[in-house]
Amino acid sequence: MIHLQYEIEMNTKAGLRAQQRWKQAYIAISISNKLLAALKKKKSHHLLMIIPEATTNHDHHGFSSIDKAKITDLVKSKDLELLRDFNGVQGLADALQTNLEDGISSQDAERRKNVFGSNTSLSLPKAFSSFLVEAFKDTTKLLQLVFTAISLGFMIKQERSKQAWNDVGSIFEAVVIIALSALAKFIQARQFHQLSKKLNKIIRIDVLRDRGRRQTISIFEVVVGDVVVLNIGDRIPADGLFIDGQDHSLLVDESSMMSTGKSDRFVEIDAVTNPFLISGSKVIHGNYARMLVISVMTTTSHDSDDQQTTLQSLLNKLTCLISKVACLVSFINLLRIPIRYFSGNTKDDDQNGINIPFVISNIVAIAEGLSLAFTVGLMYSTKGMMDDQAIVKKLSACEAMGTATVICTHKTGTLTMNQMEVTKFRLGIDHEIEDDSTTVVAGEKVLHLFHQGVGLNTTGSVYKSGNTFEYSGSPTEKTILSWGVMNLGMKMEKLKNDYAIFHAQAFSSEKMRSGVLIRKKDDNTVHVHWKGAAETVLAMCSNYYQNTGHKMSLNHNERTHLEEVIEKMAASGLRCIAFAHKQIPAEELKHNEDKTLDEEGLTLLGIVGIKDPCRPGVKEAIVTCRAAGVHVMMITGANLYTAKAIATECGILEVGPDVSNNGVVIEGKEFRNYTEEERMDVCDKILVMARSTPSDKLLMVQCLKKQGHVVAVTGHRANDAPAMKEADIGLSMGIEGTEVAKESSDIVIVDDDFGSVVKGLSWGRCVFHNIQKFIQFQLPPNLAALAVNFISDASGKGSPLITSVQMLWVNLVMVTFGALALATDHKPTKEVMKKPPVIGAHALRITSVVWRNLLAQSLYQIIVILLIIFFNVNERVRNTIFFNTFVFCQLFNLFNSRKVEKMNVFEGVHKNKTFLGIVGLVIVLQVVMVEFLNIFVADMEKLNMKQWGICIVFASLSWPIGWFVKMIPVASSYLRSMVVDLRQSQEIRLEVDKLKMCNDARRWSKKERGGRRVKEL
Repeated sequence: MIHLQYEIEMNTKAGLRAQQRWKQAYIAISISNKLLAALKKKKSHHLLMIIPEATTNHDHHGFSSIDKAKITDLVKSKDLELLRDFNGVQGLADALQTNLEDGISSQDAERRKNVFGSNTSLSLPKAFSSFLVEAFKDTTKLLQLVFTAISLGFMIKQERSKQAWNDVGSIFEAVVIIALSALAKFIQARQFHQLSKKLNKIIRIDVLRDRGRRQTISIFEVVVGDVVVLNIGDRIPADGLFIDGQDHSLLVDESSMMSTGKSDRFVEIDAVTNPFLISGSKVIHGNYARMLVISVMTTTSHDSDDQQTTLQSLLNKLTCLISKVACLVSFINLLRIPIRYFSGNTKDDDQNGINIPFVISNIVAIAEGLSLAFTVGLMYSTKGMMDDQAIVKKLSACEAMGTATVICTHKTGTLTMNQMEVTKFRLGIDHEIEDDSTTVVAGEKVLHLFHQGVGLNTTGSVYKSGNTFEYSGSPTEKTILSWGVMNLGMKMEKLKNDYAIFHAQAFSSEKMRSGVLIRKKDDNTVHVHWKGAAETVLAMCSNYYQNTGHKMSLNHNERTHLEEVIEKMAASGLRCIAFAHKQIPAEELKHNEDKTLDEEGLTLLGIVGIKDPCRPGVKEAIVTCRAAGVHVMMITGANLYTAKAIATECGILEVGPDVSNNGVVIEGKEFRNYTEEERMDVCDKILVMARSTPSDKLLMVQCLKKQGHVVAVTGHRANDAPAMKEADIGLSMGIEGTEVAKESSDIVIVDDDFGSVVKGLSWGRCVFHNIQKFIQFQLPPNLAALAVNFISDASGKGSPLITSVQMLWVNLVMVTFGALALATDHKPTKEVMKKPPVIGAHALRITSVVWRNLLAQSLYQIIVILLIIFFNVNERVRNTIFFNTFVFCQLFNLFNSRKVEKMNVFEGVHKNKTFLGIVGLVIVLQVVMVEFLNIFVADMEKLNMKQWGICIVFASLSWPIGWFVKMIPVASSYLRSMVVDLRQSQEIRLEVDKLKMCNDARRWSKKERGGRRVKEL
């Protein structure tokens, strides 16, 4: 019977049997190939398996002939033989139903996601348990708990349950405080996870879809079959194959990816020998290259930002030191108990003596409270920066922003609006066309040459949809293309059909120009076109075209006249770009093996002036920086006159006579040629550095850091990465920034606005300001409690604050609720930006103003508590009044701590619902504890209305005392000490540099750094 069923099944499912044989054969061959490769240590020959469509059991949405596993393995194995089996890139594109010129259709993207999967990245934050385990890894904390536990054993043995439960309470309290600190770090990690998700959303890439239309989409919307356009600085969004490029090749950085079996960090990609592009690698060189996406994947990673900030490092050292002190006190207490036990001297031990667990809890609370306050403050600051268009990639950058003394910013898109427009055009020597002209009046020959120079010497593109045009590329390219289409009547499709591009030279910040070598198809004439900085291109020209089309020789007087025209246009804030042309013999093209472009004897076509207006509000932002003691420097590749005009309009330069004579305006070449001593003398006086290269920007950052400055640098191009890595804070642009720039930065400015940079600066300062407020809040109760403990013990009265629940509650109010309340109440204010910047260690210094405030409150609380201790009332009532007054003193002092210097401590409090909610919660819990939980809390009694009134009156007096004390003037020496000076803070600078090197070690090779930073340290 079984045999008969088997025969029937084989006869009815012949197609399935054939498919199974194919699969079995494939598995056998694959295993054999892998075994042979392992034995012979060389790459095996893979066989392509194509499953016939007729034998499939289910619908593959039109891609049934493709083995997804083989395609996925193609890039990882970099197997050229397997690619040949697919008939190369074109054959694979045909199998994926992709037109390499036009791409896929947008409607087809969803179908491809269903078949091949989505290009997604899942990041998971660390679990709370991991933070809890890390918090309890501290040996001194564990020893402290062990000593206290042994002490508890002796107490139970002596049947002294009251003191024993104090030890239990101190153990529980320490565990709760440490757990709360771990919880804060866990919440911070979750918030950092949200920041990472938002950052991933702004990663964009260009693709060709809908009949060759160039569109910008998220990298997570890329699907298999997409044709992706790559430029310098882009991150490769998925595994794919190189199609072609303007330079016929790409140079990519694969160092961040898994090992590919090669030791080279930079890999050259071309269409013949190595067309394989790995997801996540970065384009280092090459423009307008196209790739075919053949594999997408869902990757899972765990978010982690484990690097410590400078202040966190200092706080950890302080916490470690205090924990060791607490551990020593616990050990001494442990020795005291058995000595008293075995000597029999235990009489009246419960009534007198210093409350050791209380002393320990107060010591630990100071360190843990500062750490918690910093963590919570940092968390709120990063969230505030995100709301103000600044996404923090590294938590250390949020703190570092508060210490910045110099901001080196670029011009385009940050100080300006990046909304460019051609407002002036000069043709020949005297023919100038203003912005009100809609059509350029030029001869047919000159017009055709302009069409070539504008439409073919570009990395942008034009797409026509009906009567509208869409432009893609950099802002400059889009502006020039729009001008060419609308004013010159340029037709992009006709240009592409009529001309063939042989070689293109991408724009370079060093040379400030780009070029292209083309051939006209109908007559085989060869042309060279150059476009770039007007004075640079003009120096390459020997002739010029008149508007009639006649070519004239360029003499000295005419050249001087054109140079003056360029200076005049630049002085009005225009960016001047010149076009030049040269026709070369076709024979030279055959012998041009190195693909160089002729740079001499060119003919000037014309000069355009592009206007990019300053952003609204940028002038006020720069004024704010000056008031905050932060030096703003503009570093740009623009012409010196353009840079001066924009800097004056933005407020970086003050209006006046030739400011360059005062040393505040300089060109990159001049700064580069200075001696080391000269650079160090002028670096922090410069306001504008024009015609600068990326190496000039890097050199400037290095000089400023040697001078002791904390430097923030903005950038958006790939070549800005070295300067951003070298700086203390790297700021990349979210809109115009390349992926290489974003990867190298610490903070991403989402809207590219300099105003958002200044907002980030104020949020960073709030972290330090919040620590000073928390110190002012936390130290008075700790100092008062410790003083009262010793005074009451010396007087024989004994400490009234003895129960573990009371200790836990007071420390919760001082540490947790206080940190949360003050952290949510530290939005940037004008006062924060009117003080000089600070360095991390200075934030832990108690300013003279804070000393004045906290000493006054501490003295008042000591007096009040001592008065209560010596009340001639029932001991349980006295202890309850003491406890109640002590808690309410901290609650009223919480309002005083909102404003360190301002007398009106209630300003804006009604707007902070979180602060008021925490205060209300503490009041409710305090009333519940005193009135309803007194039977569970030892030595407490219910209070009548009179006793409640005494408690409230005593506590509320801290408000007028705080107001009166702020009228007392104090020395401002600390404010002067906060000014960053390397000569007075070498150890701090060393800490900053060490942390910076640790963070950059995974991104910089030792060869590149050359041991330079290590030698400096």
